[in-house]
Amino acid sequence: MRKLTHKEIVHRQNSLAAQPRLAFDVLLNNIRSLYNVGSIFRTADGAGVGKIWLCGITGAPPQSDIAKTALGAQDRVPWEYRKDAAGVIRELRQRNYQIVLLEQMEGSVPYQRFDFRPPVCLVLGNEVEGVAEELAKPCDAAVEIEMAGVKNSLNVGVAFGVVAYHIRNALRAG
Repeated sequence: MRKLTHKEIVHRQNSLAAQPRLAFDVLLNNIRSLYNVGSIFRTADGAGVGKIWLCGITGAPPQSDIAKTALGAQDRVPWEYRKDAAGVIRELRQRNYQIVLLEQMEGSVPYQRFDFRPPVCLVLGNEVEGVAEELAKPCDAAVEIEMAGVKNSLNVGVAFGVVAYHIRNALRAG
């Protein structure tokens, strides 16, 4: 075994980048940290997310703090800013999206046990408050990441990464 050179990694990635994006969107509502937004862009690019919806107070490109952690992914992943997250959810429901919250709620299930089906939109909320209660009503389900330590949640960007790659694998498996 040997470590790939940077040139080999770039060549391999260029061939993979031609793959179509998944029928998988993510909605960010009221994410305060531009660094978290940038991190989510970078992870979304790697996972093949189709589109990022930036809502509420969530910052949008071009901003240097987003670019700092996105490392160019903000230019590759389609995105759109909309003030009203509930309006985006209504539109996606009309297009037969499965709308899933990543939130600890009454009735939420571990993300590994949920049957994700395309097209799907994963909804993420504020770093402190989580997903707004009014966004839960029109959604199909809520999934959560079970925690084993004393903290009750992960950073929103890290949590997105955990669940995004699970959704990627589930959608690719059919």
